Amino acid sequence: MKYKNIFFDLDDTLWAFSENARDTFVEMYEKYNLDYYFDSFEHFYTIYQKKNAELWGGEYGKGHITKNELNESRFFFPLQSVGCHDKELTRKYSKDFLQTIPTKTKLMPHAKEILDYLSHKYQLYILSNGFKELQNKKMRSAGIQDYFRQVVLSEDIGIMKPYPEIFHFALSATHSDQRESIMIGDSWDADIIGSHNLGMHQIYYNISNRKKLPFTPTFIISSLKELESIL
Repeated sequence: MKYKNIFFDLDDTLWAFSENARDTFVEMYEKYNLDYYFDSFEHFYTIYQKKNAELWGGEYGKGHITKNELNESRFFFPLQSVGCHDKELTRKYSKDFLQTIPTKTKLMPHAKEILDYLSHKYQLYILSNGFKELQNKKMRSAGIQDYFRQVVLSEDIGIMKPYPEIFHFALSATHSDQRESIMIGDSWDADIIGSHNLGMHQIYYNISNRKKLPFTPTFIISSLKELESIL
């Protein structure tokens, strides 16, 4: 076998983040009567998603704001944008959200099946930008924590994917040789560009059906099931 070590992204690669997050936000929207401020759940969620993406890809991703500042900004912004400046409401629903989301159990299609298949052949690791207090809980809730020898998070060193330092750290922490390792993830910018720039092989899980790519990754899949024919 060419590879010995497989590094998986977690959110929307194995754990169905988009679905689980939406389900949790629906619960918060109803529990905290946010329909009083918004035309619909979609109105609220569209505002949140846009701001959240901007913060993760911008200020927080570049280390310009802290995790606490990220959370304060992304949860308060939707209310602020419709003229509600109730910070106590924001504090309550955001705290509740962060406590609830890691209890969700939805996985990406074929996730457990492919982990069963790969765990007998390779050393499996998680390499994620997610928050430390959430990622391990998510994995336990979904019943996949025992597949992985180690969980490496950007918070461990304060540097996020795609920066090379986090990949070097992950390889060092797991005693993995780059030439015998491969990264699997759904984020083109964080997972694929990051590992490609390091000279590490990549498998792009193209869940968004992206057509135009700046370069050809080592492998492209649209289903985790396809890993059986690659690895």
